[in-house]
Amino acid sequence: MELLNIISFIVFIISLFCLLHTYILFPLILDILSNKKVANHIIYTEQANDLPTVSILLAVYNEEKVIEAKILSTFKTLYPLNKVEFLIGSDASTDATNEIINRFAGQFPAIKLVEFEGRTGKSAIINKLAEQAANEIFILTDANVFFKENTVYQLVKHYKNTEIALVGGNIQNMRFKKDGISFQEKIYLSRENKIKYQEGLLWGAMIGAFGGCYSVRSNYFSPVPRNFFMDDFYITMHVLEAGGKTINELDALCYEDVSNKISEEFRRKVRISIGNFQNFGRYIKLLWPPLSGRAFAFFSHKVLRWIGPFLLILLLISSAVLGIQTFFFGLLFAGQVLLMLAPIADAILKKVNIHVFLLRFVSHFYLMNLALMIGFFKYIKGVQSNVWKPTQRYQ
Repeated sequence: MELLNIISFIVFIISLFCLLHTYILFPLILDILSNKKVANHIIYTEQANDLPTVSILLAVYNEEKVIEAKILSTFKTLYPLNKVEFLIGSDASTDATNEIINRFAGQFPAIKLVEFEGRTGKSAIINKLAEQAANEIFILTDANVFFKENTVYQLVKHYKNTEIALVGGNIQNMRFKKDGISFQEKIYLSRENKIKYQEGLLWGAMIGAFGGCYSVRSNYFSPVPRNFFMDDFYITMHVLEAGGKTINELDALCYEDVSNKISEEFRRKVRISIGNFQNFGRYIKLLWPPLSGRAFAFFSHKVLRWIGPFLLILLLISSAVLGIQTFFFGLLFAGQVLLMLAPIADAILKKVNIHVFLLRFVSHFYLMNLALMIGFFKYIKGVQSNVWKPTQRYQ
């Protein structure tokens, strides 16, 4: 029994430390280390005659609600339009998406619609568009992510520095409602943007661009394997593997219509989780050498998050074992059980129109970890298709 208690205590300490490190200590370490760091200053000016040419790549499926706003926001750019092409791949859309795109193609000759027969999947569409793209820089984006006038320039300006091969954008929420999960997602996005910026600032190793808005040198682009989710993470890690630097540009602002429904966000997080574990299997070797900034960021920011559900389970089991012998650990076990019931409590209160932000943050944390676990088992089972259903728009 004593041996079991010793093992349980070690498991408890390691699990707790790993969770505290990925969610609290790592961001604090980034704050300290990046305090006096200066961002890349080798940039193109907005008036430079040698600004690189740009191919914007977009995969869509039944996006009639947002595609017009997407196109208009893209062509409001201050970037020279004679240096921009906009390739849109429609994944067998059955609504008015193609009709709207064709209507705007008459107004903006830079638009090229590529229609796919039968559901293909985002990654395969992006691969095909990349084959057809003619320009030096690719900008990959989503239909519900809207650009500001200088977003394209901000995504491109760093490429005067030949070491930089990928630049992430700064996605902001357009709106949020107290009755859903959009406020919690807004806080999450803001925190992630800061972490990604600091990783790029310190080591040129931003671990995973947000897929809704980022740019990459065309010669660093790598076709995403069949049935892979999370093409953005795959492409980012390929750039790091190939020796390029990845950074986040906070001035590359764009706005996203973020999901407000917990069920929609949960479904999206499961899909993301599958892609996380696909990419972990592919890029696990980037954890070596372990003392490099790239490996430290990858392990601290991503790997520990991905195994978070299992750490929570180990924390619960070890405190239960220790709680048999010690009142303190018994309290810790009871506290964890209560926290895990937060999604149920939040759902009950929501039905009577009571919204407690702190409770919803706890609920969000446990639900997203549940989504991670479900995604892991779906990954283990095997992925037969990465064809996607877009998140509901304008909820």
